[in-house]
Amino acid sequence: MNYRKLGKSGLRVSEISLGSWLTYGSSVEKETAIRCIDKAYELGINFFDTANVYARGESEKVVGEALRKYPRESYVLATKVFFPMGDGPNDRGLSRKHIIEQCNASLKRLGVDYIDLYQCHRFDPETPLDETLQALDDLVTQGKVLYVGVSEWTAVQINDALHLADKNGYDRIISNQPVYNMFNRYIEESVLPLCEREGVGQIVFSPLAQGLLTGKYKPGQPVPQGSRAANPEQKMFIERYLTENNLQKAAQLEKIAAEAGMPLANLALAWILRQPGVSSAIIGASRPAQIEQNVKASGVKLTPDLLQAIDEVLES
Repeated sequence: MNYRKLGKSGLRVSEISLGSWLTYGSSVEKETAIRCIDKAYELGINFFDTANVYARGESEKVVGEALRKYPRESYVLATKVFFPMGDGPNDRGLSRKHIIEQCNASLKRLGVDYIDLYQCHRFDPETPLDETLQALDDLVTQGKVLYVGVSEWTAVQINDALHLADKNGYDRIISNQPVYNMFNRYIEESVLPLCEREGVGQIVFSPLAQGLLTGKYKPGQPVPQGSRAANPEQKMFIERYLTENNLQKAAQLEKIAAEAGMPLANLALAWILRQPGVSSAIIGASRPAQIEQNVKASGVKLTPDLLQAIDEVLES
């Protein structure tokens, strides 16, 4: 496993990291989830990402329990705050009240004394940015949080937060967690250039386009039984990717991957990691074998000819 700096901070994270969205605490049984986390740790993954809202806190409990057997300093634990955790008017967003209360609740569920990376799960237009940043800075000062980040913020929002932090002496954002894959490249236009300039690392999610870039979905064929697209609770997240055009492109990319001697998923992950501004790619896994395969993408360098062949497919 190779490791990269998270932005311009001193924190080093594994190029491949493990997430728990749509899996741990809900669709994947607890014992299987723990086996996946154990396998990830064994293979050198040191960055584990979750969020308070995943299965309404149950994901944090599973992740915390699985990691408890390992030395706390040996892994980087990330969670998030923003989405509703109750029905009350203050049970959501990035107000000081919600941030502080949810940080304390996450610490309890995870069973740890501090969170390595605490992330704003989305931007909150209803709360002054200064209030949000000051609350996060207070958590850092208290030692409950070591670093702060955001997820799916625009370049303008990230830039505003950095300037406000510099102006008021708040702890600076070191990471952004956006969606990024071969079929969703929006961050390349403005988010990546800004963040590379400002030292904000990208921890990208959905690197395999919700499973489209694993090769399991074929043009003109029904979705496989047991796949995410066949799950009534999860299919909404992948359906937007399953267009005939995308399926055809995925089939062409699978041929390119085979000629390069690797599975499509590893080609897709290596393609993401070609970006110097990307610190880590978050994979999801329902079986330890998936992790064993995906970690092989770490350290893979794609040749210029291979990158050109990929671009020709994606731009067609």
